[in-house]
Amino acid sequence: MQRRCYAVIVAGGSGSRMGGEIAKQFLMLGDKPILLHTIEAFLSLSFPVEIILVVPASLRDYWKNFYKEQRLSFKHTLVSGGITRFHSVKNAMKYVPEGALVAVHDGVRPFVSKDFLESLFAEAEEKRAVIPAVKVVDSLRYSDENGSRPVERDKYVSIQTPQIFHSELLLDAYNQAYNPAFTDDASVVESRGTKIYLTEGRMLNIKITRPEDLTLAQAILISF
Repeated sequence: MQRRCYAVIVAGGSGSRMGGEIAKQFLMLGDKPILLHTIEAFLSLSFPVEIILVVPASLRDYWKNFYKEQRLSFKHTLVSGGITRFHSVKNAMKYVPEGALVAVHDGVRPFVSKDFLESLFAEAEEKRAVIPAVKVVDSLRYSDENGSRPVERDKYVSIQTPQIFHSELLLDAYNQAYNPAFTDDASVVESRGTKIYLTEGRMLNIKITRPEDLTLAQAILISF
């Protein structure tokens, strides 16, 4: 990989949907927190990736203490999260130069394999803005105040992370003002007129946000 590569790992959640006191990214998955599984996935690549970790300001000391107690040694930049995901990524982009590749990834998606990540970086090098997507298998309905109606699920996909971009695209996109329509990094970049390319995601690349997700993750971990 010729370009410098960065991974902005967004671990800004509070864990409210988990119903516990511990933020979801710090819940144990096997013998280590979910977040550490995620970070180690990027550290396993055959080329160096610079880690930028975004955590809520209230959890900075928690992470620092954990890092010290576990005698972790990987280099990373620690960034405080913002009031929305947009603001969190914007804060992280202060540490990214132009001419790089940047993967923005959910801290609670620990099952990103080495081959999957490397293929995404390679594709993003060529296409500039690449996001993984999986086909929807459930029936879908559109619902509003007037009721609901079925829609063609073949025309919809479910979007995952990491979403990988040439850094100049992200730097430009995150210079603009926040818009509630920004649901992910792709929507921020796309608002500047950049074409987004979809690539095949992985069904095991789940996002752990609810208690049942953690149960599923424990099962996945056995064979991952």
